[in-house]
Amino acid sequence: MAATNRRVLPGFRLGLGFTLVYLFVLVLVPLTACLVKAGSLPWDQFRDAVWTDRTRSAYVLTFRAAFGAAVISSVVGAIIAWVLVRYEFPLKRLFDSLIDVPFALPTAVAGLVFSNLYSSAGWMGRILAVFGIDISYTEAAVWQVMVFVGFPFVVRTVQPILESLDVEVENAAALLGATRLQTVRRVIFPALFPGLVTGFAMAFARALGEYGSVIFVSSNLPGKSEIAAVLVVNRLEEFQYAEATAVATVLLGASFAMLFAINRLERWSRRWDQ
Repeated sequence: MAATNRRVLPGFRLGLGFTLVYLFVLVLVPLTACLVKAGSLPWDQFRDAVWTDRTRSAYVLTFRAAFGAAVISSVVGAIIAWVLVRYEFPLKRLFDSLIDVPFALPTAVAGLVFSNLYSSAGWMGRILAVFGIDISYTEAAVWQVMVFVGFPFVVRTVQPILESLDVEVENAAALLGATRLQTVRRVIFPALFPGLVTGFAMAFARALGEYGSVIFVSSNLPGKSEIAAVLVVNRLEEFQYAEATAVATVLLGASFAMLFAINRLERWSRRWDQ
């Protein structure tokens, strides 16, 4: 009886074709257009557009706030994921569903809520004012909204790993004489590290391109509290399209470099875990 060849994945060619068209139309074409538009500037004008005191200040603030917010999101997200997986408490499903609110909520709405909440007349702002703390229209407010939009990525990345992590392994470590700190460092953290790196990368990338919420919570002063995304929009409003694209190209290049570095770190973490 002649053997028949069966395809493991029916419709492979159609699916591959759809994937390539999708990536070409929605990813490759816009990125190419961005590079072509930025390349239309002579080198001197390109350098003047992307390397002024104002742009350097925007780069520093953007990457500092995005990196700091991603670190905070990693810590907060890991703790929240641990609580949701390892403990049972009332309204657990409700709290679990609230994690996804930043995914569905328009960031402009989030920025408006945070700006009103932490203003001098807001609920939280009046409480903090008693202690002499004012975070409205400061860099701290930028960090805050970036954490808000970034920590769900960490939770949803770490949560499945914790669910698949056998509790008996931790019990075995305790029976062998390991302390709680040693169990976390030798058993739990190595298993979570790849997920934490992925969640950190996603939170960092999300914060790096955040715009809608930042414009409401920051004073957006050039050279002081203006992030790169706001600078790009300001250049567009000034009809300096090539200059705006040049700044966007720098952010794009920095994002690719960061993704490459994180990809290498993820590969290293997998080898380390093995």
